[in-house]
Amino acid sequence: MVVHVPPERFEELVGEALDGIPEELARHIDNVVIRVQDESRAGLLGLYEGIPLTRREQYGALAMPDRITIYRNPILRRSRTETEVVHQVRVTVIHEIAHHFGISDARLHELGWA
Repeated sequence: MVVHVPPERFEELVGEALDGIPEELARHIDNVVIRVQDESRAGLLGLYEGIPLTRREQYGALAMPDRITIYRNPILRRSRTETEVVHQVRVTVIHEIAHHFGISDARLHELGWA
């Protein structure tokens, strides 16, 4: 059974996860659009698309913002309760923000976030 979390509530959870990022890190997030979509390609929970901060010298002044997409339905399908949804949203948001900072999937796995 899949837990039901309405789109508006899910977006609130994403906002709460972003608000939970410590200020000393959050202030370095630069030129990023974060959005929620219902479905993903290949069952992804989230996706970072852009140029990580560690490579921004190649960025250029007129580049489009980086994009982080959090996928609602794949997260809901993995969760049995809203508490699990809250946890998975937090983990997914942190995971994708980490990519914005240039942290690889391998390093996230070492840190317990993958």
